[in-house]
Amino acid sequence: SISRLLYLLQQETSSTELRTECAVVLGSLAMGTENNVKSLLDCHIIPALLQGLLSPDLKFIEACLRCLRTIFISPVTPEDLLYTDATVISHLMALLSRSRYTQEYICQIFSHCCKGPDHQTILFNHGAVQNIAHLLVSTSYKVRMQALKCFSFLAFENPQVSMTLVNVSVDGELLPQIFVKMLQRDKPIEMQLTSAKCLTSMCRAGAIRTDDSCIVLKTLPCLVRMCSKERLLEERVEGAETLAYLIETDVELQRIASITDHLIVMLADYFKYPSSVSAITDIKRLDHDLKHAHELRQAAFKLYASLGANDEDIRKKIIETENMMDRIVNGLSESSIKVRLAAVRCLHSLSRSVQQLRTSFQDHAVWKPLMKVLQNAPNEILVVASSTLCNLLLEFSPSKEPILESGAIELLCSLTQSENLALRVNGIWALMNMAFQAEQKIKSDILRGLSTEQLFQLLSDSDVNVLMKTLGLLRNLLSTRPHIDHIMSTHGKQIMQAVTLILEGEHNIEVKEQTLCILANIADGTTAKELIMTNDDILQKIKYYMSHSNAKLQLAAMFCISNLIWNEEEGSQERQDKLRDMGIVDILHKLSQSSDPNLCDK
Repeated sequence: SISRLLYLLQQETSSTELRTECAVVLGSLAMGTENNVKSLLDCHIIPALLQGLLSPDLKFIEACLRCLRTIFISPVTPEDLLYTDATVISHLMALLSRSRYTQEYICQIFSHCCKGPDHQTILFNHGAVQNIAHLLVSTSYKVRMQALKCFSFLAFENPQVSMTLVNVSVDGELLPQIFVKMLQRDKPIEMQLTSAKCLTSMCRAGAIRTDDSCIVLKTLPCLVRMCSKERLLEERVEGAETLAYLIETDVELQRIASITDHLIVMLADYFKYPSSVSAITDIKRLDHDLKHAHELRQAAFKLYASLGANDEDIRKKIIETENMMDRIVNGLSESSIKVRLAAVRCLHSLSRSVQQLRTSFQDHAVWKPLMKVLQNAPNEILVVASSTLCNLLLEFSPSKEPILESGAIELLCSLTQSENLALRVNGIWALMNMAFQAEQKIKSDILRGLSTEQLFQLLSDSDVNVLMKTLGLLRNLLSTRPHIDHIMSTHGKQIMQAVTLILEGEHNIEVKEQTLCILANIADGTTAKELIMTNDDILQKIKYYMSHSNAKLQLAAMFCISNLIWNEEEGSQERQDKLRDMGIVDILHKLSQSSDPNLCDK
């Protein structure tokens, strides 16, 4: 039984041969099912094996490490078990020099237990970079490969590690040069892919420039090669995902990738699994294809999203690829949440194109599945889907009408109440886009849907982005005279309160300027202007901002004044008299001497 084997393994009095055999048998058991591994973990096998590493006998140490490696590779083993005792990591670093087997197994253990920044930092602080670097030139392929994998996990999304790697050299050669040698075509695929991942992480961390030849001429072409039909499905998934990450934020790399080896067409093939031909002939192959089909689609969507992030021509090419819009629309309703998220990302990237919003997005009624995705999706999908909706609601998008009819206002108003900041911003942003040059009914529906309480809640939000978008919404609601008068007749008191609140608060120039512009819009109304003229507090604030040190605020305040005093409008004489009595004319005289030409003219 397991407990008997563990007992013998830990007996100092057992012969080393017997203890080594026990470690080998336990390692074989660990190679079985996940339940086997769970049973071993329940019997506290990890502390027993770690204790064994203190033995002076190398063969026994290697057997313990091999067994530990097998256990840590299993998905049921918590990585944190390696980090419960700090001395373990130091001891493993010291054992790296003992033999090529200790090197191979320890690097493998580190790779499997390096999940996220906390683990990376612990390994980094224990000297992982210095201790593992020289293994990249080991005579053993397995050691080289495991050391390389270790670096790919250490450097992933970690600027500290990446910045260090750039300056490390082994036998007079810098690590980036060693990685570049490892991604040459004559090297095994696994080695090419892993070194490309290391260089990608270093590039994204800013340790290597995006226009460096090792990225443009080596890493990028290597990753494009990994996407070709000749590669295994899992290699194509990893290649596409890594490439998507490499080019995600750099428009030049996006352009280069888009014209390398017909990549855009090559990716269309990712949607053709499982292929119908092999369906009956090879059940095992079908099973494998099915397993990878989700991952392939997810990877293709991610890469298309990165490729189309900035360049209009690339977006056009992507959309013109066979059945692309249908594939995205299907992706939005897939059972796999990862595929759904990647499809929404892809759609979001393409929705930045005015041209596509007017054509393909319209032809395929993309808004329908998008609205469906927005019903009770998890937050990470909601954030991207609501960003996409913001674009579909821009005034030139033909999808605007049908979206409104399908209950969008209610949905967006509920997003503005979310705990999640990104969702609040997107909800209010989409409403702002919706209100732009909209008809009065839509504007009234938005105000009804939001409620005055919620409007005040948003205007006192701690995030300046939410505040600016809410002011933008108010400004869009209060445009064109009949609308201004209508809205101010129903919500005037609350809106004037809100304006006062913000002009009195501690806010930046942009926020105050936007608020004064809202006042200028109100001043443009026929009946609405009375709400300003009868509010001495607000008039004093406008006067104050006319003499402010910031020219933007002075200009905005003068817009309010000019909208109040048009000669053609009824009551203009009384308004002019009241403002003259307040000393506004004296300020205008002073401003006409201003060195700022804009202020002077106004």
